Amino acid sequence: MLTARGEEADRVMGLEYGADDYLSKPFSARELVARIRTLARRLKPRPDGEMGRAPERLEIDDLTLDEGSRTCRRNGEIIDLTTVEFDLLSLLLRCSGRTVHRMELSKQVLDREWSPFDRSIDVHVSNLRRKLGSLPDGTERIRGIRNVGYIYAHAVAAQSTAG
Repeated sequence: MLTARGEEADRVMGLEYGADDYLSKPFSARELVARIRTLARRLKPRPDGEMGRAPERLEIDDLTLDEGSRTCRRNGEIIDLTTVEFDLLSLLLRCSGRTVHRMELSKQVLDREWSPFDRSIDVHVSNLRRKLGSLPDGTERIRGIRNVGYIYAHAVAAQSTAG
């Protein structure tokens, strides 16, 4: 809601009547753009093509990502992640088992176009690997796919040798 009325009572009423955000005049164009981007992030399609809220809790192997509280746990122990690391891991977990192109990671996580000279995603993945460690079977959690992107790997199930 963009309005000339900026009193607290007006803002509260506007939000209670259903406005997603409230900005009163005069306003900064930069602030308006930032607020629009924030709202747009909430409406981004999920990797599976559906609109709406991502799952609240993602659990793969020994890792649990709670998007409601924005916490990550490995075997119940909290792993401290930056905002970008959390968003990157969330996207990789939602696409677990599928390769996600650097272009998509840059767009979804960093909110910018991908450049072949930009190594930001690679640095964030490196930090995530260091913080998360390997899977219980020793497999690297996040595998790099040369010249493409990254994939979150599952632990390999032990095969039965009974015959």
